[in-house]
Amino acid sequence: MLDDRSFSSTSICIVGNINRDIRISPIPPGSYLFADGETSVTAVAETIGGGGSNSALAAAALGARVAFIGRVGADSLGERLEQMLASHGVAAHLKRVSECPTGTSVNVTFTSGHRHFLSSLPNNAGLAFEDLDLTALEGFRHLLRADIWFSEAMLFGGNERLFRRAREIGMRISMDLNWDPSWGVKSAAEVQKRKEAVRAVLPLVDMVHGNARELNEFADSNELEQSLRALEKWGVGAVVVHLGAKGAGYYQNGALTVEESVPANRQVNTTATGDVLSVCMMLLDQVGDGSIKEKLHLSNLIVSQYIAGERALFPTL
Repeated sequence: MLDDRSFSSTSICIVGNINRDIRISPIPPGSYLFADGETSVTAVAETIGGGGSNSALAAAALGARVAFIGRVGADSLGERLEQMLASHGVAAHLKRVSECPTGTSVNVTFTSGHRHFLSSLPNNAGLAFEDLDLTALEGFRHLLRADIWFSEAMLFGGNERLFRRAREIGMRISMDLNWDPSWGVKSAAEVQKRKEAVRAVLPLVDMVHGNARELNEFADSNELEQSLRALEKWGVGAVVVHLGAKGAGYYQNGALTVEESVPANRQVNTTATGDVLSVCMMLLDQVGDGSIKEKLHLSNLIVSQYIAGERALFPTL
């Protein structure tokens, strides 16, 4: 029977973004936000941010052995973030650079369930293969490449080199196929070039993670089933699908298994739920016992507990 103890024998190394997040409690959406004035909120929190560092903290909180590889500025904020990872059980391997500061993202969440990020992330944008301490991969069973769109050096060449090294030492590989900030902003030709760079490395990836909107946009499709078939055709081994209130899915060998969500008693946390779900499934991928539906159910349960504030996964700075 799968439960929290299942995570104690797992391990994961994560390459991705690390920055500061300023998070506000949900506010109603509306045109009033574009007028002069001030909006009162019930809470503002300063936390560590970035899909990669969030995933590392969640995995460590669940009991896994975790390493994180990333890039920060040679500044006090970078030091604070590194200390935060270390104090919560994450082995941090951070390249410190003096030419740019550690970034910050302001996470605006709405009562409608939507959200918007205002970000300045120069340290993450500059991440290159040469910044990665590849010795950190040794002894870990799973590699997560998070935040794939933020660094062009990694997007165009670096990810492939990283994945091939991970393959050489027998690691399973996951990719978080999150929203590219270029979608809907840059030219169609540039967007397509970026998508093709990711599609080219999919044969090296065991599991892709994303919500239906992200997967459809990446696959240039309006139908989830069509998008999943395209990902499989491009070489992905399996896809973990975030379905929000409908639960979560796992697609492999042409079949989609869906497990309904576990209702939360209240809504305390609204961000990083996708990171939590994906981390659970990556760690449970290392557990021989349990069916896919059982693994999806435990993952959904942990997400529900996190949403309700019953499970602390992300500390404040």
